[in-house]
Formats: sequence, C-alpha cells, structure tokens
Amino acid sequence: MKSSAVSPGRMALILLLTGQMLPLIDTSITNVALDSITRSLHASATQLELIVALYGVAFAVCLAMGSKLGDNYGRRRLFMWGIVAFGAASLLCGIAGSIDMLLGARILQGAGAALIVPQILATLHVTLTGRAHARAISLYGGIGGIAFIVGQMGGGWLVSADIAGLGWRNAFFINVPICLLVLALAPRYVPETRREKPSAIDWQGTFILAAILCCLLFPMALGPELHWPWFLKLALLATIPLGLWMRVSAQRQANPLLPPRLLRLPSIRFGMVIALLFFSAWSGFMFCMALTMQKGLGMAPWQSGNSFIALGLAYFVSALYAPRLIARYSMGRILLTGLTIQIIGLLALMFTFWRYAHETTTLMLVPATAIVGYGQALIVNSFYRIGMQDISACDAGAGSAILSTLQQASLGLGPAMPGAVFLTLTRHAHGHHTQAMVGFLGVEVVMMLLLSLTALFYRQRLFSMPPCGCVAVKG
Repeated sequence: MKSSAVSPGRMALILLLTGQMLPLIDTSITNVALDSITRSLHASATQLELIVALYGVAFAVCLAMGSKLGDNYGRRRLFMWGIVAFGAASLLCGIAGSIDMLLGARILQGAGAALIVPQILATLHVTLTGRAHARAISLYGGIGGIAFIVGQMGGGWLVSADIAGLGWRNAFFINVPICLLVLALAPRYVPETRREKPSAIDWQGTFILAAILCCLLFPMALGPELHWPWFLKLALLATIPLGLWMRVSAQRQANPLLPPRLLRLPSIRFGMVIALLFFSAWSGFMFCMALTMQKGLGMAPWQSGNSFIALGLAYFVSALYAPRLIARYSMGRILLTGLTIQIIGLLALMFTFWRYAHETTTLMLVPATAIVGYGQALIVNSFYRIGMQDISACDAGAGSAILSTLQQASLGLGPAMPGAVFLTLTRHAHGHHTQAMVGFLGVEVVMMLLLSLTALFYRQRLFSMPPCGCVAVKG
C-alpha cells in the first residue's frame, strides 16, 4: 500500500471530514426543502420521492466502484474528482428550471458523493495508527451524525430566509463555495494513498450490485406512493436471483468488487445488522419528524430545523467522549449503552407527543431529543469501529466500500420503509401526525430492541473487542 511518508495532519483531517459532511448534509437538507420545491417546480408526489430516491440510489450504486477506483488511481485524486462532480451537480440543482433537470442533477450529485466518501475512511485507516486512528474514526462517525442534524437546521434556515429570493435553491448553492475551498487546499494537505498493486475492476460485479440496489431501493421508495404496481413487485423479487448471481460472480473473480472473505467476517456481518436496523430507523425518524413538525404542528422550515438543535448538541458532546469510553470499556458495552439510551429517548418522545399532541412545542421536545442524540452518537461510533475491526490495510478500500454502501442504502430505505409505516399510520389517524408519530416511534423502539438482542448474540466477540488498531503504513 502506498502512502505519504507522514500521517495526515489536522488540516488534512478537517478537509476529509468536510468532504464527508457535504453528501451527508445534502441527504437531510433536501427533506426540509421538498415543500418549497413542490410549490416552485410544481412537482408531483412521485417526483418528490424521486428527488430523494435518485440521489440515494446513485450514491449507493457507485460507492463500491468509487472505492476501487481510489485504490487503483489514488484516493486523494478520486476525492477531488468527487468534490468537483458534487459541486457542479449542486450548482445544476440550484439553477434547475424544471423538475427533470433537478432529477438529473441529483443523479450526478449522488455519483459525486460516492467518489468522495470511500476515500475518506480508507485514507484514515491506512495512514493512522493507535490513538490517532481511534480518534479519527470516532470523528468520522460523529461528523456523520452532526452533518445529518446540520442539514435539518441549516436547510430550514436557508429556505425560510429566502436570500436573494432564491428560496430552496440556496440549500444547493451553499455547497459550491465549500467545494471550491476543499479543492484549493486538498492538494497541499491531504496525503495520496493507493494500493501498491492495482487490481482489475470487476465490471460484472459492479453491474450486478447496481441492479440489486436499484431493484431494492426504487420499489421501496416508490411502491407506497404508486400502490405497488406489478413491475415494482417484480423488481423487488428480482433481488433474490441477482443476489445469487452476485455470489457466484464474486467466487469466480480474482479481484471481486465485494470480496466474499470480507462478507464472512463477523464484524462485517454484524455491521450489516446495525446498518439495516439503526440507519434505516435513523433516516426514517428524521424524515417523519420533519413532516410532523411542518405539516402536523404547522411550523415553518426554520422552526422545524431548530427542533433538532438539542439532538445535535447532545450528539456532538457524546461523539467527543465516545473514544474515551470505548478505550476504557469494550465496544460491545458502549453499543448496548447507546441502544439503551436511544430506547429511553424514543419512549420519552412518544410520551411527549401523546401527552401534548398538537400543543407540542420545540422546548417540550428538548429533553427527549437530547437523550436520543446522545445514544445515537455511541451507536454510530461503535458501527465504524466494529465494522473495520477485522479489516487489514490492503482491504481498507473494499471494507470502507461495504460499510459505506450498507450505511447509504439503509439511509435510503429509511424514508421508504419506516416512512411508509408513518404515512399509513397518518391515514388511519385521519391526518393527525402527532398520533401517527407515537405509533411510528413504537416501531422504532422495537427495531432498537431487535438490534440489542443481536448484539447480545454477538456478545462473546463484541465484549472482548479492544479499541481498533491498525498497521502502520509507510511510503
């Protein structure tokens, strides 16, 4: 593995984490702007679903390929190309005069994000060791959660402020100067790393993975809105033979896109469970809370965004202390602690909506959302550290791609699957969003209990896991 002779300094870490924040903020900032986009571009409900779904599908589909390209041609190079694509796509989103142009720009934006994200975790994994590695991985997990919250608050403010009369367009324009700043500084501060021996690109595996994710995410996103037509059901069923084809193809390839040996690792398998249960619940929670705040309680976008300030602050504080806790205790204990805190927060939020209903205010949500945020940070930190625990430096790119693909695919499923549950509950509650939110939060509590039981199943390994270490890399 080639690398610079020195580990990345503080500025490099800031630039890498800034690059990570861009696509993650965009995931949540768009949710806040959907109502404004509807009025501006006269978008239908299906088109609104596509604004979210196309970004998520392009992001998830291209992640593994972005990782492989970074391994072969240099992670800093691909990081910068991703920033260029993401910035250009953000500009196109902002100037879009039609819904079709916006949808096309969202595909490009998702592809750009997929070039950015896998380079970050792989670079940190192969250039840092010991405490510096542990701290960087914790910041990686913490920044991801903070970005999700900042997107809600910042997006709400940008839409409501209506700077220069641009409204929702500012939510995309804000990315452009940030991308230009990262591009100006990255060549100087971010070290270049790549595999010592480039591996062949598994084009067949890339095609199959793209087909699997499209057949999974599109039906989940559009099925409830379109009342599940036959072609969406067929696409969903097609994931089974495609998955079998992916397995056979990987066994025949010398350098498969997703190496089977990694998928057999206990840490990766448990990471899949965390991703599917936690990240889908998380993105579903943020999506449904935004709908409840704006449509159910009549809040303006900036007021809805401010409802997540306590959650974001608690998340940030928890993320700062997570490395010390993980260094002192096992990762399994920290994960279970985070899940317990998360469940307590969700139950408290259920009680708040049940007790105050349409009289619920932002201040009333502070105690419960702060508890939720604190627990979330512990879970996210555990996810990355557990997932990368058994990954060697030569597999850093592939391991990063697997975890990032799992995370992004699960985040894309959140508004579709848990979100569909919420919309169904809303119809049964005759449009009373707060009543529906109580039922939805109950579903999320069950999902966190299932994840806790799975963690206990892996307890022998999880509770003995030391803080994540890494082999030093020299140029």
